This record gives sequence, structure tokens and C-alpha cells, in this order.
Amino acid sequence: MSNTMQSTSGSHVLTGNRWVAMGPAGAVGSVHSVEGGFTFKLMTDNGYRGIYPTLDVAKSALYASLLPGSEWPDFREH
Repeated sequence: MSNTMQSTSGSHVLTGNRWVAMGPAGAVGSVHSVEGGFTFKLMTDNGYRGIYPTLDVAKSALYASLLPGSEWPDFREH
């Protein structure tokens, strides 16, 4: 499901799709489609991270940023 939201945060223009990363204790972050690929931010981040070429790469980057031993989050599209 896509919406047409466009907002800017730093140099990232969000283009609509987002996936919330859910861990055992709730949301841990989110992945967003942007012009040129995908970006993510953890719940504790002030801004978005780099731009990644595919959704799977962005999900993997988000997971790699979690604490060691964290479970792979469930990504829910919103």
C-alpha cells in the first residue's frame, strides 16, 4: 500500500512506502522508500541513515544496527 506523502529530512525525500520494524518489545525502527532507493532510522535516531539500493539491503542495514543478539524484526508495511 502506497501513499503519496513527500517530506524531507536532511537530504532524503520520502516517497511514500514505509515498513515498521517490530521486535519483541515493539517498534525498533522503520524503513522508508526514498528517491534513489531506501533509507531507515531506528527509534532512537534523530534522522535517517544512508540510502540503500534495495529494500532487502535497507532491512539488513537496520538489523545490523540493532544490539548484538537482537532477533530479526518483523517488517510490517504501512
